[in-house]
Amino acid sequence: MLSGRPAAAGRIQELEREYAAIELSLGNPAVLADNAEYLRLTRRHRALTPLITLWRDYSELETQAREATALLDDPDLGELARTELDSAQSRMNALQSELEVLLLPTDPHDASDVILELRAGAGGDEAGLFAADLLRMYSRYGEGLNLKLSVVDASESDLGGYSRLVAEVTGDDAYRALKWEKGVHRVQRIPATETQGRIHTSTVTVAVLPQVEQTEVSLDLSEVRIDVFRSQGAGGQGVNTTDSAVRATYRAGTPDEIMVVCQDGRSQLKNKEKALQILRSRLAERQREELMHSEREARSSQVGSGDRSEKIRTYNYPQNRVTDHRLSGDDKNFALEGVMEGGLAPVIAALVRAEREQQLLDMTDHAPA
Repeated sequence: MLSGRPAAAGRIQELEREYAAIELSLGNPAVLADNAEYLRLTRRHRALTPLITLWRDYSELETQAREATALLDDPDLGELARTELDSAQSRMNALQSELEVLLLPTDPHDASDVILELRAGAGGDEAGLFAADLLRMYSRYGEGLNLKLSVVDASESDLGGYSRLVAEVTGDDAYRALKWEKGVHRVQRIPATETQGRIHTSTVTVAVLPQVEQTEVSLDLSEVRIDVFRSQGAGGQGVNTTDSAVRATYRAGTPDEIMVVCQDGRSQLKNKEKALQILRSRLAERQREELMHSEREARSSQVGSGDRSEKIRTYNYPQNRVTDHRLSGDDKNFALEGVMEGGLAPVIAALVRAEREQQLLDMTDHAPA
């Protein structure tokens, strides 16, 4: 068993039984015929594989250590047994640390597809142009992870930026790849329209919503008003000649109102389905935020107001630097050009490390004496 951590060992053994049950289910013809269930099980299997692989390695080392211990007093094999025991214990200690990290709490939505929303905040047209830059950054970042980004709805500005944009991001672990992006992004640069060379500060708010299944959130369709209108493409040009775009409004005219527009496809039915799917995701996010607020009132909301003083990250063009304000020391600064070309992986990796370090620290602080 894990030295000093019998509870952790018991938890891993439970997960190992779940893993074996999943492998058995994946050979069941009924599961193979159910695409949703098959996808759920394969995602869970993939998530558990690193932990189970390490645990089985650890178990083999335990066996080796017991066998070596039994031979310590053997006059011929004792010295070799001591060497093997020391090696096994050293490797077990290293694996134990890795197992502890893999057992840290994870977000249950990590494997979900994503609704990505960008909204220009302070800065007018320049904020809209930066929203377009962020969309390009996310598109390139997603390409490297085999994620597909599709714009569902957008309001373009005269200069080619976006005052608002909603996109769907699909693929393996889309939410895990993008969840760190939610918040206010601040840019400092000289706009193309600036005649006196002054640096302007603008903001874009980013929301990252995990898509939810119909069973995950209750949506009373009698509280949803559906309107149909003609789709509009880039520059205000119609993308087709039918009234296929759909606007879904939840509890219209009340403080709870949520409006979703979808004009991605040519099919009115498909646009309606997508609008309702996004609406469910927004409702689920609202419920999560309300729960978070009640439990931890000190925690700020996901996006904030878009004010220049609120930020998770600053993109400083004159200094060719991106600073993530959730990090500290040398870990918080990155080369701007690489990040804007989609090279977000080092930023995300640093945020993941910081979170895991904090989780381990919290675990230590709350461990029984």
